[in-house]
Amino acid sequence: MPMTADTVPSPTPPPYSPSPPSLSSARSAPGRLLAVLAAFDHEHPALCLTDISRRSGLTLTTTHRLVGALTEWGALERDGSGVYHVGLRLWEVAALAPRGLALRQIALPYLEDLYEATHENVQLAVRDGGEVVYIEWLSGRSAVGVHIRVGARWPLHATGVGLALLAHSDPASQEEYCAGPLAGFTPYTLTDGARLRRVLAEVRRTGAAVSSRQVTDDAVSVAAPVRGRDSTVVAAVSVVVPEAGAQVPALIPAVRLAARGISRALGWQPGTGS
Repeated sequence: MPMTADTVPSPTPPPYSPSPPSLSSARSAPGRLLAVLAAFDHEHPALCLTDISRRSGLTLTTTHRLVGALTEWGALERDGSGVYHVGLRLWEVAALAPRGLALRQIALPYLEDLYEATHENVQLAVRDGGEVVYIEWLSGRSAVGVHIRVGARWPLHATGVGLALLAHSDPASQEEYCAGPLAGFTPYTLTDGARLRRVLAEVRRTGAAVSSRQVTDDAVSVAAPVRGRDSTVVAAVSVVVPEAGAQVPALIPAVRLAARGISRALGWQPGTGS
């Protein structure tokens, strides 16, 4: 049986830190509340009041008042040592996101089928700006190590799911992204805009994306796009295997089959999109 990201300890944090949300609107009341919440991330899941103040850029007095309101509502929780964590009320609200838990639940049977066919890492991700956000991850004990957890972010160009999503975005968005800058993580990461454009064209031609050794030099990702009812690409599914001995041609049909299954479950009909 696969292990899910909810039951497996998170791997070593990746060597990539997404840019923090802009605090340009932090002077407004909603902006200040969001700045407090934005102080928490995967590297900082527990913070004291002083840390929240420092990371949010707000005064300690303002932070104390806002943290109190958020704690009363349930967005934050305070443990016995006075340290704050994200509260369950936020999880409850986030579960309503159509690109989050709902999509994850629809996709899970097809992801499990893909895992049973490969016994390798299986991932589901959506796009958020210039990054992918992973919303599900299945892994076996002997699968190649990956820098992934539910909620993790990576740049679009460096991952199979990211390439699949970027290749099916609008041309203006693709061109803006390819203009860079493109972060590099290994000697094999796509950091040249012209080469990235050629790769995206190949993804559209074949219906699958292959990302070889872009994040770590021992893994290959094979991904395919997931379409919604209107044929728009709403997510991508991938399998990540060891680079040594990777049978990419054999993996592509399996990944595409999983993506088509999820697409059908979302209401997509063959003939209404690629």
